[in-house]
Amino acid sequence: MDIESLREFCLSLPHVTEDMAFGEDYLLFRVCDKIFACCGLTRQNYLAVKCNPEYAIELREHFSGIEPAWHWNKKYWNQLSLTGELREEVIKELIRHSYAQIVAKLPSKIRLAMPALLSVTHTRVI
Repeated sequence: MDIESLREFCLSLPHVTEDMAFGEDYLLFRVCDKIFACCGLTRQNYLAVKCNPEYAIELREHFSGIEPAWHWNKKYWNQLSLTGELREEVIKELIRHSYAQIVAKLPSKIRLAMPALLSVTHTRVI
C-alpha cells in the first residue's frame, strides 16, 4: 500500500483530519483531534496504528510485518510494514480498528453529536 492510497483511505473515514504536528517527517491522521495513525514520510513503508493491547500481541505473533511501534506506547501501538507480507485489506482493517479504538474513548456527548463516527466497523484479521 503506497502513501497516497493510505492517505486517501484514512481521509475517507468520517471526521478525519491530517496534520504534521511532529514536523515534516510525520503525517498524522486524527479523529476529533485524537491521533489514530502516524505515517513516517522519510520511511514511508511503516504506519503506526493504535490497537487493543491483547489483540496487538496476537497480531505481532501472527504477522512478521507487525511489531511494536517505535516511539509510541508499545502496549497500545503497532507498527505495520506497508511493503511485504501484509495485504492491503489487512492494513485497512487495522486502520479501521485503530479509528474505532479512538472513537470508543471519546465522550458519549461527542459520539452522539457525530453519529457518522460509529459507522466505521472493523473485523478481526486473525
